Amino acid sequence: MPDIIQLLPDHVANQIAAGEVVQRPSSVVKELMENAIDAEATIIKLIVREAGKTLIQVIDNGKGMSQTDARLSFERHATSKIKKAEDLFNLHTKGFRGEALASIAAIAHVELRTRQESQQLGSCLKIEGSTLISQENISTPTGTSVAVKNLFYNIPARRNFLKSNTIETRHIVNEFQRVALAHPNIAFSFYHNENEVYNLSTGNLRQRIVAILGKKTNEKLVPIHEITDLVEIKGFVTKPEFAKRKRDEQFFFVNDRFIKNAYLNHAVSSAFENLLSGGHYPTYFLYLTVPTNSIDINIHPTKTEIKFDDEKTLYAILRSAVKHSLGQYNVGPILDFDRDATLDTPYNLKDKNLPNPRVTVNHDFNPFKPEEQKSIQFPYHREKNREWESLYNGLDSANIDFKSETADSEFFSEEKSNSKTYQVHKKYIVSSIKSGIVYINQQLAHQRILYEEFLGNITVKDAMSQQLLFPLELSFNTTDITLIKEIKDELESIGFLFGEISNDTIMVMGMPVNIIESQINGIIENLLEDIKNDIPNTSFSQVDIMAKSLSKSLAIKTGTKLDLKEQEDIVNKLFLCKQPDSSPFGKRTFVTVNIDEIDKKFNN
Repeated sequence: MPDIIQLLPDHVANQIAAGEVVQRPSSVVKELMENAIDAEATIIKLIVREAGKTLIQVIDNGKGMSQTDARLSFERHATSKIKKAEDLFNLHTKGFRGEALASIAAIAHVELRTRQESQQLGSCLKIEGSTLISQENISTPTGTSVAVKNLFYNIPARRNFLKSNTIETRHIVNEFQRVALAHPNIAFSFYHNENEVYNLSTGNLRQRIVAILGKKTNEKLVPIHEITDLVEIKGFVTKPEFAKRKRDEQFFFVNDRFIKNAYLNHAVSSAFENLLSGGHYPTYFLYLTVPTNSIDINIHPTKTEIKFDDEKTLYAILRSAVKHSLGQYNVGPILDFDRDATLDTPYNLKDKNLPNPRVTVNHDFNPFKPEEQKSIQFPYHREKNREWESLYNGLDSANIDFKSETADSEFFSEEKSNSKTYQVHKKYIVSSIKSGIVYINQQLAHQRILYEEFLGNITVKDAMSQQLLFPLELSFNTTDITLIKEIKDELESIGFLFGEISNDTIMVMGMPVNIIESQINGIIENLLEDIKNDIPNTSFSQVDIMAKSLSKSLAIKTGTKLDLKEQEDIVNKLFLCKQPDSSPFGKRTFVTVNIDEIDKKFNN
């Protein structure tokens, strides 16, 4: 029998390795920016076109590479970071596997320009699919420029699996933010399709957070700083009243490396216990510094997962540090959780000797001679010549129905017997039909109604809008502002009116007639999040996503009591919809029970 095991060709092995390291364009951004940081760059520029599918270029002013190093950097497992296995547990740099450039070059067209400060000329390498096309000496600034073009050009199946440009751009922005937040001492700039997205100057940690997430973030931050033998923790959490419904602004950094760790995330969440309303999550930017030999970061190709030696102790320290800061800055309770704060002595009166209260009595007052008290004014006095008997005038002839409160108990909470619909448990609307009974889920039915209304408003006609008495200023980060500008026309077609839109704020001048002012911020936040995530199991149509998101946010919720008119309105509008039997998300809006099925229940 012939041998069947054989060695893979180098170009196939490189493409397989690339699949682990380069999952999407954002993976290339991460690897190239981390290489620039390892090169001790102080200025890093990121240029992206068409969400990275056409071009990803990182330019830095680091120490550059020699001609030999430039060529060797594209070989697999070539690295300057480690020389022996023990070095894996004493890492102070980002990239150390020696796979990034080799993997990227295997699936793209790469052009590398680099020069060391001591050299007069630099090197330019062009590589396509792991094949060196050319290498020549050129004049170039000190540092390195890596341009990655036509990503996945030789693996069309992988390219077809990429998401829409909006989603891929969001992933790139996320990677950029993570790297920029970890290194506030480095200046970063980011350009997408020739438009400037970020231009971050050097500064401290607070300044970098505000520069990325907007100036309104500054007032929300609560500083945290804790030093122990095991770990040093610094950074910020936001005040509980600014908690979000999404987890997209939760950042953990260990030794200046972004990580994901559900266990540590739970420690922060538990510190906010009883401070957050249901469905809300804290925002935090936490930086942990630990001994390099106490962690293992070589357990995942993207190096976003870390294994700690003593995770339980770290959990306790982190939870305690966050809780202490919340108490220290009067955000949350610190010692006595049952104390009534309204009974505390104000600080401005704490050390003062207050006089005893004095009671003044009018000895001449006679309550039985009201006509003699005309000249005396009291805080709560009766109207002139008002007698007690006048309060009861007309009671004998009035037709007053004194009903017992128990008559309207929960058992009789449904509508009267002559109504066409009934509400059951503030969740379902029940109505009789010729063949039996129909049960309508009020929330899902209202979602279907609103969804088709919004689709009609966006694509066919303009919706009614109500002008705000005072314009509402909302704060968003740069990424969200860019997305709002993209969907501005669609938002205005459903009733929103916008004024000035700056780099981190928008002015809302008007809103649709079926929402209230307090809902605007939450609705727009949910809409942006749904567009970023494309809502699973739906089409990629942005208009469709907007209609789904708005219908989800504005639909009446389970537990809302509806009067008879509201119930009938939902029933009538539902069955006028083009697809009344399902919600925008594919769930059944109603079920019917035939009279035969009901009869069987009694005949069994």
